[in-house]
Amino acid sequence: MEQVILVDEHDVLTGTMEKMAAHEKAVLHRAFSVFIFNAQGDMLLQQRAKDKYHSGGLWTNSCCSHPRPGEETLAAATRRLREELGFETTLEKIFDFVYKADFDNGLTEYEFDHVYVGYHDGGINPDTKEVSDYVYMSMQQIEDALQTKPAEYTAWFHIAFPKVLHWWKQLQPAS
Repeated sequence: MEQVILVDEHDVLTGTMEKMAAHEKAVLHRAFSVFIFNAQGDMLLQQRAKDKYHSGGLWTNSCCSHPRPGEETLAAATRRLREELGFETTLEKIFDFVYKADFDNGLTEYEFDHVYVGYHDGGINPDTKEVSDYVYMSMQQIEDALQTKPAEYTAWFHIAFPKVLHWWKQLQPAS
């Protein structure tokens, strides 16, 4: 059974728990979200596989998951990017946040989410058990889609994307 790392609001380890039990009991645990950009500044989104335990078929950031007990979060993010999308790239942590979202199936995500960014212009080889589709979209296209089709995106993407957008805008040259 897959275990997650339980933490407090400051990301201090408090224990471990079986992953589904943590989601059933809404216990705060460590997670990560990866946002990949190409050379044009477009963001890689994935559509979660339809049979995922929650949010199946919804669009979200490039990759997200949980580190295993004893695993560094950056190492876990690198591992899951390779497992889900079939490539590796250098990742940089840009911020973290805590969020809580309830789902129709009775599960709750209550996560201390570490957010990483990276760049990739090469091939993508998704694991179809995890990812049903993927696309690169401009930041403006994503902003528009979150307004016009909000139900097509995961709960955490609605929270994380504006924060990533703010970070991204700081990198853009002044016009």
